[in-house]
Amino acid sequence: QAQLVESGGGLVQPGGSLRLSCAASGNIISFNIMGWYRQGPGKSRELVAAITRDHSTNYVDSVKDRFIISKDNAKNTMYLQMNSLKPEDTGVYYCNTNPPVPTIWGEGTLVAVSS
Repeated sequence: QAQLVESGGGLVQPGGSLRLSCAASGNIISFNIMGWYRQGPGKSRELVAAITRDHSTNYVDSVKDRFIISKDNAKNTMYLQMNSLKPEDTGVYYCNTNPPVPTIWGEGTLVAVSS
């Protein structure tokens, strides 16, 4: 079964940037539509960005023009470049397929945007 490990989160001031990474075992990233999900405080987990097998991308409106999803199939790794961060971007970020496979959620990486 595939394993996903997220990293790169941290505390950042509003307007700052972070780059998240999702390392996968096996070639799940190469052969599936993948997504970055966010769970904010007291909120449900939501899909914020997705990337297809041929690198086409989609974003939820709240992160469009600020976040960039990408992947490196050779490294079995997916990324989320987050720019112009806002306090409402705070949450735990997870990667998974889109739609998600419930049994392969990782522990996520915490992003906190605060001054």
